[in-house]
Amino acid sequence: MLSGIGWFFTNIFMSFANLFNALTNPSQWLDWSNNEAVMRFIYYGGSVEFFFVVFTTFLIVTAFGIWRRNFMWGCVRVLEGLANTVGRVFAWAGLIMVLQQIVIVFMQRIFTRAEISIGFGMPVTFDVSWWAEELKLYNALIVTLCATYTFVQGGHVRVDLVYSAVRFRTKKIIDMFGSLVFMMPVAVLTWMYGWFFMWRHLVVPNPSATDALDKLLLKSRALRWNIETIGFSPNGFNAYFLFKVILVMFAGLVFLQSIAFFYRSYLELVEGEESENKYLDKDSLGDDDAALEGAH
Repeated sequence: MLSGIGWFFTNIFMSFANLFNALTNPSQWLDWSNNEAVMRFIYYGGSVEFFFVVFTTFLIVTAFGIWRRNFMWGCVRVLEGLANTVGRVFAWAGLIMVLQQIVIVFMQRIFTRAEISIGFGMPVTFDVSWWAEELKLYNALIVTLCATYTFVQGGHVRVDLVYSAVRFRTKKIIDMFGSLVFMMPVAVLTWMYGWFFMWRHLVVPNPSATDALDKLLLKSRALRWNIETIGFSPNGFNAYFLFKVILVMFAGLVFLQSIAFFYRSYLELVEGEESENKYLDKDSLGDDDAALEGAH
């Protein structure tokens, strides 16, 4: 038990040195012309060291925010603004998906063409089946990159057996507990698995979450880019590595939103009901309540 506690606090103290080393020696992990730098980037992106750098930063920012609530409100506004901005941008993928499906139907059923070209001069030309399978990517973009936006907007479906019946302060405590015990750990686990899952489809030799840094540096001697371009059908969509990339982006956005939700819940708990939804940027179709509900 004591050894576990010692390991925990040792990693917290070492996180300062690890962060200082990363910031003062960026070429060791950002110079991607060097294979060893690529492997260091891969290793640290899913490492215990990186986790404790993020965890320690969270503790410091939280402690300062408790002392200066205006600073914590600023963090909430920035993080929720990030979620809203990303979500509002990638929500347009839904419109693109619909328009592309219409084009596919017309090209197949009316013009009976086997290929679709988009662009001028040097157009992008692929088989119709490629464009049809690409629709999955638009759907994945909406699901992953609009999830935190929908959370900020209050649009996710929730099963409420207790929450609506308890007092305001109890709700805030439940929200704080949920963000720390459910949202944050799930985001961390998704990141840890998704990170190496993504890189196994981008480079060879395949990195593994169980590989120590020394072993990955040895693998760097044979490192080469091998981006996955295998489709489910001969002429189908062949950029499935993008799904792995947006999975990691999804985990990062959910982790940041769990911090924002924890901070907002804490601040509303401390400041009382008058601060509920303070600075919350919700979309609306108009001024009346019906229009507001229609936006979600």
